[in-house]
Amino acid sequence: MASNVVTFPCNIGAIKGLDCATFAGFKPSVNQSFVCVRRVDKVCNRRLFTVRASEKHDTPIRKTGLSDEECEAAVVAGNAPEAPPPPPRPAAPAGTPVVSSILFRFFYVISFYVVDACAAFGWFQSLNRRPRRNRRSPALRAAFQETSISPANFVYPLFIHEGEEDTPIGAMPGCYRLGWKHGLVEEVSKARDVGVNSIVLFPKVPDALKTPTGDEAYNENGLVPRAIRLLKDKYPDLVIYTDVALDPYSSDGHDGIVREDGVIMNDETVHQLCKQAVAQARAGADVVSPSDMMDGRVGEIRSSLDAEGFQHVSIMSYTAKYASAFYGPFREALDSNPRFGDKKTYQMNPANYREALVEAQEDESEGADILLVKPGLPYLDIISLLREKSPLPIAAYQVSGEYSMIKAGGVLKMIDEEKVMMESLMCLRRAGADIILTYFALQAARYLCAEKR
Repeated sequence: MASNVVTFPCNIGAIKGLDCATFAGFKPSVNQSFVCVRRVDKVCNRRLFTVRASEKHDTPIRKTGLSDEECEAAVVAGNAPEAPPPPPRPAAPAGTPVVSSILFRFFYVISFYVVDACAAFGWFQSLNRRPRRNRRSPALRAAFQETSISPANFVYPLFIHEGEEDTPIGAMPGCYRLGWKHGLVEEVSKARDVGVNSIVLFPKVPDALKTPTGDEAYNENGLVPRAIRLLKDKYPDLVIYTDVALDPYSSDGHDGIVREDGVIMNDETVHQLCKQAVAQARAGADVVSPSDMMDGRVGEIRSSLDAEGFQHVSIMSYTAKYASAFYGPFREALDSNPRFGDKKTYQMNPANYREALVEAQEDESEGADILLVKPGLPYLDIISLLREKSPLPIAAYQVSGEYSMIKAGGVLKMIDEEKVMMESLMCLRRAGADIILTYFALQAARYLCAEKR
């Protein structure tokens, strides 16, 4: 209920109710109630009346026509216009105990013993710091919010394939293998409409094109280069990230070339990755993202890009990519599960923390522009560590397993999907991520846009 108060000099007799309101300049309506109070101004010995109009919506107060000097003179003379009274203090529920204010107690630590100085000396003082004061209203919470999130912080991972129809991914509700000519363009258009202008592409490659050495990865007329050229033609300002790794193209399903004894060959794989990165840059990629975890690949890719005139193309290194169980739905989407073994000889041990610093230092020295941590939410400590130790932008990948768990919990009504989605993204930002690769990008951006309205 908004309340408007106007005080006027009064030389007339009795005026009540709507007559009072009309005199004060209020236009009566069915939603308004009026209170008219007569009083005597003791300073000027003149009668005044106050009109208070309360209604559901604010109504402009009619100006009195007085000059600034006249208004100031009235205030100096003690005739300040009345304003609405302070809001009443909310009543506590019946049965609430009456207590005195909490007192802060001083403690001294002597050797290994804690001596309660309050008890010994009677030292007390009122509790002067109450953090809840800064949380008591939406306006205050917004004013002091330390972390913000916007659609500009999202990079939208999109799966593409050679078909024309969009194929749903069973393990990732709401995600599809998009037809690169139609579905991809439509999905990018939807994302741009709500402020998401960065995407990363992941291809589902036909099995017939997969080989032990992953040569299709650097085919300049392959699925990813074609999709990049199409999108750049349609949306020149779109920021396109690409994945640099052999697993979508490998008949073995590993990120590198596999020797006959099962060893992943490092330097030979890096040679292939350099050709893949150059092919993507030539198609128009803005950021190439080696996710393979081979040693030395960032420096070699940087040199290869520079040698071909692509000094402007950035490298987002998957710096701390852990051998995680959270990747399952993604591998279903691309049909890229390892045909044997696991990826623990090149991806990081989930138990390791300091090792992330070793990887970060190497990637920085080799010319990485962005450092990425994958997965995201289970590795907030690693995101925070790299944020503290590195001046480079930090990216976090909220991976398929994280996405699918939230979706499943929402479907089962075990959690509020939308609220958990936004909280998880905010936590990644709070930990230090500048950008977040998330399958929720479109849904979260729509939420943020609706919230602003």
